[in-house]
Amino acid sequence: MTKLFHISRVIPIFLVLLFSNRISEAQQFVPKEGDLLFQDLDCGPLCDAIEAVTQGVNGAHLSHAGLIVYQNNEPYVLEAISKGVVLTPLKDFLSRSHDSLGNPKVLVGRLKGPYQKLIPLAIKDAREHYLGKPYDEAYDISNNKYYCSEMLYFIFRDANNGIELFHLFPMTFKQPGSDITFPQWTDYYRKLGCPVPEGKPGLNPGGMSRSDAIDIVYIYGYPEGWKNNE
Repeated sequence: MTKLFHISRVIPIFLVLLFSNRISEAQQFVPKEGDLLFQDLDCGPLCDAIEAVTQGVNGAHLSHAGLIVYQNNEPYVLEAISKGVVLTPLKDFLSRSHDSLGNPKVLVGRLKGPYQKLIPLAIKDAREHYLGKPYDEAYDISNNKYYCSEMLYFIFRDANNGIELFHLFPMTFKQPGSDITFPQWTDYYRKLGCPVPEGKPGLNPGGMSRSDAIDIVYIYGYPEGWKNNE
């Protein structure tokens, strides 16, 4: 009984120290303007379908992305979400989904040295021409509406003199290894009144997170699927 008593006292202390260390690390990390945030956003079947067709860096399931900008010395995330292209306080962005330890399921990507010069131009373009634009529910890169990775694609392409930094690929909405479209997508596009854009050009957060143009410099918390997260 004595040994069991001591173990029961040690385990809670260990957990407290573990959580305290993770919280301390998150408080010490300061994102730089232009950092990309990749998020495992728990938004239900559609997020699950997005994550199923494309793996992120190191196997991470990622369904959303945004860009760090500073306003009045405070960090915000420039992102395209259901209400359009907006600036969201970083703390609100990080509060959306959490791993088993209570940490935000968010990875931080940083542009490699040669591409850092693109950041001021990309942010200026985003503020002037993208903020307030409507959300692209159809995932169509030609309709003057924007989903998260689409907006990031355009601002960095234009900052790079029209040369792609992140690349477009044929989109798929089919279950991996089959010719069957996910039922979630079939229903989704039926309600929109347009065909599933199978094979049309696009990109997503998972693919962007694997780009050779960025390094993953910080992990707030582990997304689903992340490997080697001991």
